[in-house]
Amino acid sequence: MSRPLFVVVSGVTWDGVKGSERQLAEALRAHADVLWADPPVSPATPDRYRGVAGAGRQWHPRLARTGENILRLTPVALPGLTRPGIRATTWPLVRAQLRWALRLVGRTPAAVLGCSPHDVLGRWGPGVVNVLYGTDDWVAGAELMRLDPARVAAEERAALRNADLVLTVSPELADRWRELGADPVLFPNGCDPQAYAEIERRTPIPLPPGFPQPVAGLSGQLSDRIDLALLEAVADRGIGLLLAGPRDPDWQLGRLDALLARENVHHTGPLPHAELLDVLARFDVGLTPYADTRFNRASFPLKTLEYLAAGKPVVSTALPASTRLRAETDQVWLATRPAEFAAAVAEAATAAAPDAVAQRRAVARRYSWAARAAELMELTARCAQPAQVSHRLR
Repeated sequence: MSRPLFVVVSGVTWDGVKGSERQLAEALRAHADVLWADPPVSPATPDRYRGVAGAGRQWHPRLARTGENILRLTPVALPGLTRPGIRATTWPLVRAQLRWALRLVGRTPAAVLGCSPHDVLGRWGPGVVNVLYGTDDWVAGAELMRLDPARVAAEERAALRNADLVLTVSPELADRWRELGADPVLFPNGCDPQAYAEIERRTPIPLPPGFPQPVAGLSGQLSDRIDLALLEAVADRGIGLLLAGPRDPDWQLGRLDALLARENVHHTGPLPHAELLDVLARFDVGLTPYADTRFNRASFPLKTLEYLAAGKPVVSTALPASTRLRAETDQVWLATRPAEFAAAVAEAATAAAPDAVAQRRAVARRYSWAARAAELMELTARCAQPAQVSHRLR
């Protein structure tokens, strides 16, 4: 029997940050072939925003193999693809290019996963399971992305109506979608525990001579998701602060520059995902210093699970996802105010329970992407059965 085909219409490019969508797609390869669709680009999109290595000016969709059992489609839309008027053409063009790719490979998908509220679900004919995969609260994130929240909310409601199966990363998002009449399945983020199994054998990235110990580390983008006061408090305490990832050039310009200029703070800038293990190997404590916002409260930070998989203690703000993890292990410290956060980092760095590393990794194993992929296969198989009750809006 041939393997099923899953179409993953992503909200982020394959070459971007390796987040939930890509990691789930890679785990799905054990069960199915995957056709990954990048967000559309236009010929007028500046190269630095395209996320397509070596693409140049692109006038036609690109279909390329990007790994075992994964094809990648980069669709093309009209210039000004997000502007009113032009925007109405964007997703019909994307759907047409997806159909072109499916004809080219001679396949009918078993399921289509929409990883954003855009108009890609409910248009693939009988027998195709339409899955809405909610990794974030898109309406709450609209302002962060400089989008119109009302328009995003309308798109979200339409996507919920067209979904046979609705997955949500957190109970908070699930509750909001239930208020809209959906019946979501809780589908938390995961990690790849095996990838971190031999982190002790990695060579930690070098730090400047005399850099203080212990080292508290943050892996990820420096943006307005972060409470900068928490990082400042850690640095004020004299702890070494290692920040690995890109920075939003419009976020806290002078204040962040001042923090990065301190002698006990080191910023690597953007790094390839393949170098993440060398960064985590240098951490004594992993930080999830997220601000208390509606968007963050509905999220499930991947970095927290990755720290635990690497055997590191975690200090996080008291986000609902972190609070739930804290109920599973005392290796997650929770603090909200800057002084308390810095004190928790110092405590976590010196905690020396003999089985602490094993405890952290045991929690991470319960959240593996392999288990998530197997669960998704089971859920879509149930939805594909004619007698099965759908998860569409009532």
